[in-house]
Amino acid sequence: MFWQKTLARPLKFAGIGLHGGRPVAVTMHPAQANQGLRFIRTDLPGRPQILAHYSRVVDTTRATTLGEGDCTLSTVEHLLAALRGLGVDNALIHVAGPELPIMDGSAAPFARLLTETGLRSLPWPRPHLLIERPVELRVGDQCMRVSPGDPRITYTIDFPHPLIRRQRFTVPMKPGAFRREIAPARTFGFLKEVEYLKAHGLALGGSLDNAVVLDDTRVLNAGGLRFPEECVRHKILDAVGDLALLGLPLLGRLEVTRGSHALHLRFLEALVAREDAWRLWVPSARERYAQPHWAAAPLWEGVPA
Repeated sequence: MFWQKTLARPLKFAGIGLHGGRPVAVTMHPAQANQGLRFIRTDLPGRPQILAHYSRVVDTTRATTLGEGDCTLSTVEHLLAALRGLGVDNALIHVAGPELPIMDGSAAPFARLLTETGLRSLPWPRPHLLIERPVELRVGDQCMRVSPGDPRITYTIDFPHPLIRRQRFTVPMKPGAFRREIAPARTFGFLKEVEYLKAHGLALGGSLDNAVVLDDTRVLNAGGLRFPEECVRHKILDAVGDLALLGLPLLGRLEVTRGSHALHLRFLEALVAREDAWRLWVPSARERYAQPHWAAAPLWEGVPA
């Protein structure tokens, strides 16, 4: 928990992009301390980079999309969830395409690859955003709130479907709990919605191999659900991935009701603006502030080094 981490060695994987339906190859490399998580579009001239930071979000429609200039990368939230959930602070992620592979629709394949590859501690302490006062954002019937306390996420969803309805789940933000309870939860959708998306050129790579699909009364996947409340667990997975865009771990109790990628982003913006509600903390013999790579981002403005 105290030291920043990166990969022990490079790792490679490939898969199909959810929306484009095209193969995408990814190679992840170790990075030095304070570099953060950076995506590199190796298929584009000049190999442009995109920092995994909330200020780089350009779209939240059905996925989280990052952008830098004319370069974009979509569906980043599942890989980011695995990286944050397992405690990876720094990595260079080379992507040969406009979106990350959907894999099986969860973060489990990424978490497994990271566990097999192993992590390496770096000689620099890990800064945290320590919550000292509650911050709440309400948008219609959606709500997101963080308060002081041990890091955990409580998520509530409510869908008018007999197999979902109201689901609520709480998980501590610890690597072991993330691997067991959250990483295997797959993205989900409804048959009518999938048919509509494909008719409009979206979700071309979607199938029962990489998503839970429900018709009006049942799950169409042959193996059924991995958890009785798999849908709300996946919403937690999405939240962990989106919160990784803060650039450092959040120390506080998070509660989300009827959340979405758009709500997660708006909450990060609202949280950062509430400078009276948090402080930067580095666990060490003496508390001190760090000045890592994101010092130029709005979060770090006015914070002493």
